[in-house]
Amino acid sequence: MAQEGKGRVLLSKLYSFACFRCTAGEEHARIGQKGYSRVVYCNDPDNPEAIRLKYRGNYVSTTKYTLANFIPKSLFEQFRRVANIYFLVVAFVSFSPLAPYSAPSVLLPLIVVIGATMAKEGVEDWRRRKQDIKANNREVQVYDRNHSFRETKWKNLRVGDLVKVHKNEYFPADMLLLSSSYEDGVCYVDTMNLDGETNLKLKHALEVTAPLKDEESFKKFRAEIKCEDPNEHLYSFVGTLYLDGNQYSLCPQRILLRDSKLKNTDYIYGVVIFTGHDTKVMQNATDPPSKRTKIERRMDKIIYVLFSTLITISFTGSLFFGIQTKRDISGQKYRRWYLRPDDATVFFDPRRAALAAFFHFLTGLMLYGYLIPISLYVSIEIVKVLQSIFINQDQEMYYEETDKPAHARTSNLNEELGQVAAILSDKTGTLTCNSMEFVKCSIAGTAYGLGMTEVEIALAKRRGKMSLVIDGSSCDVPTPSDDAIGAGKTIKGFNFRDERIMNGRWVHEPHSDVIQKFFHVLALCHTVIPNKDSKSKEVSYESESPDEAAFVTAAKELGFDFVRRTQTSIEIHEFDCTTHKRVARVYKLLHVLEFNSSRKRMSVIIRNPENQLLLLSKGADSVMFERLSEQGREFEAHTKEHISRYSEAGLRTLVIAYRELGDDEYEKWEQEFLEAKNFVGEDRDALVQAAAENIERNLVLLGATAVEDKLQKGVPDCINKLAGARIKIWILTGDKMETAINIGYACSLLREKMKQIIITLDLPEIVDLEKQGDKQVIAKASLESVRKQIKEGKRQIRKESAVEFGLIIDGKSLTFALDKSVKKSFLKLAMSCASVICCRSSPKQKALVTRLVKVEAGKTTLAIGDGANDVGMLQEADIGVGISGVEGMQAVMASDFAIAQFRFLERLLLVHGHWCYRRIAMMICYFFYKNITFGFTLFWFEAHASFSGQPAYNDWYMSCYNVFFTSLPVIALGIFDQDVSAQLCLECPLLYLEGVHNILFKWVRILGWMFNGVLSSIIIFFFTTRSLASQAFRIDGKVADYSVLGVTMYSCVVWAVNCQMALSINYFTWIQHLFIWGSIIFWYIFLVVYGFLPSTISTTAYKVLVEACAPSILYWLVTLVVVITALLPYFSCRAFQTRFWPMIHDYIQRLHLDGSEHEVNRELLKLVGSKLDRLLTRSWRRKS
Repeated sequence: MAQEGKGRVLLSKLYSFACFRCTAGEEHARIGQKGYSRVVYCNDPDNPEAIRLKYRGNYVSTTKYTLANFIPKSLFEQFRRVANIYFLVVAFVSFSPLAPYSAPSVLLPLIVVIGATMAKEGVEDWRRRKQDIKANNREVQVYDRNHSFRETKWKNLRVGDLVKVHKNEYFPADMLLLSSSYEDGVCYVDTMNLDGETNLKLKHALEVTAPLKDEESFKKFRAEIKCEDPNEHLYSFVGTLYLDGNQYSLCPQRILLRDSKLKNTDYIYGVVIFTGHDTKVMQNATDPPSKRTKIERRMDKIIYVLFSTLITISFTGSLFFGIQTKRDISGQKYRRWYLRPDDATVFFDPRRAALAAFFHFLTGLMLYGYLIPISLYVSIEIVKVLQSIFINQDQEMYYEETDKPAHARTSNLNEELGQVAAILSDKTGTLTCNSMEFVKCSIAGTAYGLGMTEVEIALAKRRGKMSLVIDGSSCDVPTPSDDAIGAGKTIKGFNFRDERIMNGRWVHEPHSDVIQKFFHVLALCHTVIPNKDSKSKEVSYESESPDEAAFVTAAKELGFDFVRRTQTSIEIHEFDCTTHKRVARVYKLLHVLEFNSSRKRMSVIIRNPENQLLLLSKGADSVMFERLSEQGREFEAHTKEHISRYSEAGLRTLVIAYRELGDDEYEKWEQEFLEAKNFVGEDRDALVQAAAENIERNLVLLGATAVEDKLQKGVPDCINKLAGARIKIWILTGDKMETAINIGYACSLLREKMKQIIITLDLPEIVDLEKQGDKQVIAKASLESVRKQIKEGKRQIRKESAVEFGLIIDGKSLTFALDKSVKKSFLKLAMSCASVICCRSSPKQKALVTRLVKVEAGKTTLAIGDGANDVGMLQEADIGVGISGVEGMQAVMASDFAIAQFRFLERLLLVHGHWCYRRIAMMICYFFYKNITFGFTLFWFEAHASFSGQPAYNDWYMSCYNVFFTSLPVIALGIFDQDVSAQLCLECPLLYLEGVHNILFKWVRILGWMFNGVLSSIIIFFFTTRSLASQAFRIDGKVADYSVLGVTMYSCVVWAVNCQMALSINYFTWIQHLFIWGSIIFWYIFLVVYGFLPSTISTTAYKVLVEACAPSILYWLVTLVVVITALLPYFSCRAFQTRFWPMIHDYIQRLHLDGSEHEVNRELLKLVGSKLDRLLTRSWRRKS
């Protein structure tokens, strides 16, 4: 965008406080000591001393692996899993005579599984490497030996290099700002990549280096910087510049950090201080905390159960083997003479039966290893990645306005989305838009702005002053400020409607002169920079806060158009009361007394075209009313009443005031003020603040502004749905209690007929103690008061158990509620309430509350926020969800999932969360079922064969079982299965309770699936052996031999487990059909191909299907009967459960099927849901 009219703004001459001034503090005295030892030779990187220091280069790598360490490091990662170590040991032992099968048949599946996982890791790391390559090869201009700037790549920069960065370019390293295109060395920086803030930051060069503007001026520039060592602190920097024999203190306002962007400044010059991994952004690039889901932790326990089962059956087999072997020789008699026990190896020697039994135990550990699912981990990883892709591509969670889809930043927590019991949410920017709109104002004691905010509507409803019809056709009060500007186009930052002062009509108001002064303050008292597009001529505003932009926009829309600013002037186009035309007026800007958190106000001193000196001021009511003169309080009572009303409505307010200054008074004050500004020492800021206090007094009140941070679209509906899923919702906000309560009603967190429990320390007895100032007494009394209020709240809930409660607690009370002696009692009270609001919460308190709910309650917690102050909360919670909103990307970068609007949380949890939880739970249960079915057929066969260690199947049958014949159907289940549609998930949020209470992955259900596997193995083995034992199998009358028995039994296993999958699936797609029936067909194809290999390779599989099994009707008949019989137990159990003990999804499925010809009865659905909820709640209370 081409810009004009920005002018040369020497803001360093206008700003008054520590924004531009660096003073030497205690830390500067530590330069040269440990932690402050870095030395930078400016514009002299080839200095021998600089070379000797061997600082890191500017090459950055965020990859996990390198070409050299990929294989060893990746293998180490894979073999951290117990199951993989087991299979590796088995693979090594398979080369010994102990192995019941050939070594390649064990090695190949292990290589496939480990290789697939390593390939996935490699692909992900290669993507990171491509991003690194892109960043390292960006170009920047560096000052070379020829005294000119040339293009070089970021990775080639060295400490001490002098670089030039142009507008909208990123800074390649951490640099000291030397000068800029502005005369006084000011530049604007966008730090969104660092701290998540979108507001521009103002940086300023030292006055001594600001004149360095071109290549010629840098010829003789040599300096030395001594500063702190590399660290992760973004907001601190301690250093000293040594130039021409003088010392200059350096502070964060002089430093430009890597990955921040230059804005609204044509170019800057800087010298590189930290490079590569020494930069602050890279020092902050730590790995996020490791999070594991509850299912994953339980899965580890199941693996241990299976290992115990493996050891048990191996021990059982070896015990019986030892007994049988010892009995082979009794005196001189040979019981099993055909085994030649007199000439047996150590593995079968009756004389050393104990040793033989021990070796058999080792053989059993390998033989029954198929109980441990080798492909489980890799299958789950594949499924989770594909589930994440579906989340990312869900069009219902795409926000068109900002072009932002949902983003699963990790795939490890998908199923945890379906088990959330408590949501802890920030308010500003999460529930609200964080886009300030000017909606109301109070001027000269008159309230202006006729629209109603969403909070006001909720407030009116609650007080019974408003009758609304569902379709919005009738309303006793004006509707929300959607009609702010009539039918005109929406203007960002302005949502105001009042015909009394719009379109120049303010001149007819009783206090038109006050209204004019009010909007003069809005148009002049700010640090906004206007940008005028040279083509469209439209002016846009760059501001340090959204409030300021809203004020300037409001002034513009009401006739006071701010168009240009220079170092010493501000130009506005305003409505002239006499000529009734717009005229250009230029105001001389003398001083800016900027806003900060301690002052809570901002003032400017100007001289208007009539040569009057004016102080214009705006600030918080807590500091402004006390600075009013006796004559300036005419409208105080009405203004305070309006401010109270605006605060109740959830609006942010500022008081507007001014005063006229005399020339003598101003000159005297300016001399005092300049002395304070130029004072060198630690007391400078205090002196400047005292001088500002002297001029910011005797103000005349003009009125107050009210800006709204509107609720995001769909927030109330989303919270209603989540509450319907019995998810506890906590809001952790910095707002005061009244505002937070009203916002709670507006977003449906607090509902009609819900009783409030308020815990506060704003009590007379506590206030009296605070006046006395004894901190220990105050703390003791506060703790006791909080404990008493918690006890009273619990008593109230027990007394009225049928009523919903909402808990509201302020920040001071929360500090004591988190005390060790109270926190469990507080948590019990909070978890008994439907909603919780924590007011005046600090970022640390947010993280502590999150940890309390997660650890003490043992519930799955989800934290959602949008700002840098929410990062601790997001990382502490089981799941962190970042809102990619106005406050930048810091919360998103620390999150596990990112969405653009709060309302998308409803679909993320109730749809994707429910589906992912159900899919993963079913998938794991099925995995264990199919492996137990297969593994126990081996055990029954070995028992049948006197525990000889002989496997029932060919080596390659066993090796391919988990990898080729049963893996794809279970993956399809994990990706595509749906018990109910997305629409029904949203319409019946109670379905979500299945995940919250982990119904589908309880030990009873897991053990049920395991028992089903054991039962299936018994049916398959005994039915198959009894059917084939004494029957003629071949055409020539021969009975079934070992190879035929193995193929028949294996075929029954493959058919049974795949058909079991078909019975378990709720939602069929063509992919499921392809994988289930394709796996069975592939078994027969494999058998044919493998059987045609030479007998030395195929061994027992040599043409067994073609010549023996396929021509035999008995083979097909046995397979059919055995498979049907093996499926009957599950089918019967499921039918009985669905009919007499249905789960929530069973009810919904039945209703949906009943409504296939006509619409599903929604009222019945609600009735069933509430009934089930009561039953489940009683059940869970008994268990807890």
